[in-house]
This record gives sequence, structure tokens and C-alpha cells, in this order.
Amino acid sequence: DLLIVVGGDGTLLHAGKRVAAHQVPVLGINRGRLGFLVDVSPDRFDEIIRVIDGDCRVEERLVLEARVVDDDGIVAHAPAINEVVLQRWNTARMIEFETWIDGEPCNRHRSDGLIICTPTGSTAYALSGGGPIMHPGIDAVALVPISPHTLSNRPLVISAGSHIEVRVQPQSIEQVHISCDSQTDLSLTADGRLDIVAYPHALRLVHPPGHRYFDILRAKLHWGDGAPPC
Repeated sequence: DLLIVVGGDGTLLHAGKRVAAHQVPVLGINRGRLGFLVDVSPDRFDEIIRVIDGDCRVEERLVLEARVVDDDGIVAHAPAINEVVLQRWNTARMIEFETWIDGEPCNRHRSDGLIICTPTGSTAYALSGGGPIMHPGIDAVALVPISPHTLSNRPLVISAGSHIEVRVQPQSIEQVHISCDSQTDLSLTADGRLDIVAYPHALRLVHPPGHRYFDILRAKLHWGDGAPPC
């Protein structure tokens, strides 16, 4: 009926991916540092009791699925609640790859990599890379380049229903690392192809009464010094 996760955002990401397919709602109690997802303070046991009594709000969060593919089909796959990251590995040089959206060529990149993030992940790694903050109610995905060679290579927001394909150039395949939420690693095949689509199941995130998304942003990002509105 309910999974209670005690820890930080990383703990909730790990647990959430294990139960998303079973549609088990997840409540996070913050014992970490920043805590965008684990929004119940450990000293607010009254909020936990109210959630158990059914006084809560359940929010569905988009989950991505990263797939390593070749001509024979899917070789490996993993879900991601925050982001899928393709980045350079064991080299000081930039990597080269192409992005395709729904079968159409989008861009050819020379950079340190690419972050493909959900609205949930827009306040994580993508935020430090200059990506936009996306409200969790938006059905969208952001592509955020990591230190691009071309300054016009800017973050791009697309529909969450899009099929994203990343084609890594042969000379860069051995220098590419793929990570899902910094918890699961995938390796490319010789074809150098990575597909990212929406996972068929959303993360069901439970919030206690009185939860407000912009309160979290103000507190965690120190907007207006984190003070409540007038």
C-alpha cells in the first residue's frame, strides 16, 4: 500500500525504480542533505500519521527508460527518474555524437556529454549544467549539453512522448559512459546507439498535507533567502 523511504533523494530514487512498475506509492522522510523528493522532516511524525490515515496527495512523476540497441534489438536497458547522462570517460577530449528526435536529425554535438532529464531531474545535475527548471506537472523532457563546443548548442525541451536516439561516432564509443540517476551504468555496443523513451510506469510520489512545490524551491534554492511569501 505504501513504501516509506528514510534517507536522501538518492535513496528514494533507488527505491522508487524498484517499485514503479508495481505502482506502489512512495513517501520520503529526509535524512539526507538537500532533499527535493524526500520532503517530510523526521521530526514531523504527525505528517507521517496523516499520510498513513489517507490524508495525502499522490503525484505521478515521469520516468525514463534508457536502452542500448543494435541491429538485433535491445541489448540492455534501465529506468531513470532524474536523468540519463551520456558523458566522456577516460579521456580529456570532447566526444562526438548525434541526437535524433522521433526519427528526425536534431543536432551533431561536440561536447563533454548530454543530460536527458525529466521534470523531477531538472533540479538535479541538469540544473548545474544550465538547464531549465521544469514543473513536475509538465509532460516534457529536457536535453542539456555538457560543456558544448558550440555556444549555440543550448538546452532543448521536448515532449515526453518523443523517441530520443543518440548515435555516438565510432571514434568516441570507447570514451563514452552512460549513467541512469548515477546508480546504473550501461555500456554501448559497437553500433554506438542509445534510445531514450518514456518508461511505461510513473513514479507515484506521496506528499503530506500542505505540500507546495514552490515552497520546496524557495527553501532548497534560497529564492528570496528562503523566506515565506508576504
